[in-house]
Amino acid sequence: MSQQPVKLTAKGRATRQRIIEGAAAEVRTRGAVATTLDDVCRATATSKSQLFHYFPDGREQLMYAVAEHEADRVLLDQEPYLSDLTSWAAWDAWRDAVLARYREQGTTCPLGVLMTQLTKVTPASREVTTRLLEQWQQRITDGVRAMREQGATAPDLDPARVGAALLAGIQGGVSILLQTGRLTHLEAALDVGISGLRAGA
Repeated sequence: MSQQPVKLTAKGRATRQRIIEGAAAEVRTRGAVATTLDDVCRATATSKSQLFHYFPDGREQLMYAVAEHEADRVLLDQEPYLSDLTSWAAWDAWRDAVLARYREQGTTCPLGVLMTQLTKVTPASREVTTRLLEQWQQRITDGVRAMREQGATAPDLDPARVGAALLAGIQGGVSILLQTGRLTHLEAALDVGISGLRAGA
């Protein structure tokens, strides 16, 4: 997969990012399969030649960039809490931020777009999804480890295993949200997971 052109001016980087964001909006509205380069050009007021300047490999390269953009949004939407899960107040704030984002975004959430839309048009986006999940799990694991080191949870607790279980619960809750539009399973996964950490102290 071709990477971003090496030499871009600040204006060029801004234009490229504007195209990616416009393409992401089209994918959320139309679906990845239905979104064409013409749709992106119209939505971003970009000529076809300009689009190929930034994405010389065409649609697949653009959709890969959209996948990276959506993956970044998944993590950024959880900050600043996800990277600083070092107190129960921080865990509660993270929980609230996750639920607020998915309540607002519903079935057009970045994770849903990435996993149900973009993998249909660019198999390489699976690598992006894998990297996202690894980073997400690592940050949760770091938070669990921080709480264990403070003596705020069970001393024999395995942070990596708990991090994996919490992420699996979140992922399952999001999958059900995408199918039903209901947030209750995601909320339950977060509440039970965090309560379990507290109970182990």
